[in-house]
Amino acid sequence: MDEHVERSAEVLARTPGALTGLLGGLSDAWARSNYGPETFSPFDVVGHLIHAEETNWMTRARMILAEGQGRPFPAFDRFAMYEASRGKSMAYLLESFAAARAKNLADLLALNLTGAQLELRGTHPDLGSVTLRQLLSTWVVHDLAHLAQITKAMGYQYRSEVGPWAKFFSILPKPAAH
Repeated sequence: MDEHVERSAEVLARTPGALTGLLGGLSDAWARSNYGPETFSPFDVVGHLIHAEETNWMTRARMILAEGQGRPFPAFDRFAMYEASRGKSMAYLLESFAAARAKNLADLLALNLTGAQLELRGTHPDLGSVTLRQLLSTWVVHDLAHLAQITKAMGYQYRSEVGPWAKFFSILPKPAAH
């Protein structure tokens, strides 16, 4: 197995636990608040991650391995979680994400990918030609970006309460200049 896959799996395996540690048992005031119009709440992010596990990463990896650039990946609906998560609890979403990630990670590792396979190409519907290595790297960065998004949404809830300290936190809007 290629070292890049092993390094990627280190992060991918930790995301469910990080999310559970950060969000498990939190009130809806934390879990369902965002940081402005058209932004995701932590609840939305977990739903989005589930949808990505079900329709994106391994689906696209398998397409690259089986078809190469023969046909473009199906489009990914970044907002499908709004309908799919309706009526569900955060605890349910966290458990669902952990189960979906465990399966996808086991499937990824079972492929025993080589460096040469990671250079195989597929076709993204908007970006064009991409490699399996790029897809796998994006999966990792996608997790990290959404962890940052969650902390931004949570920090935003105390944006007024931190007073002048706001200037020290990049996740908070900068105070108006006097």
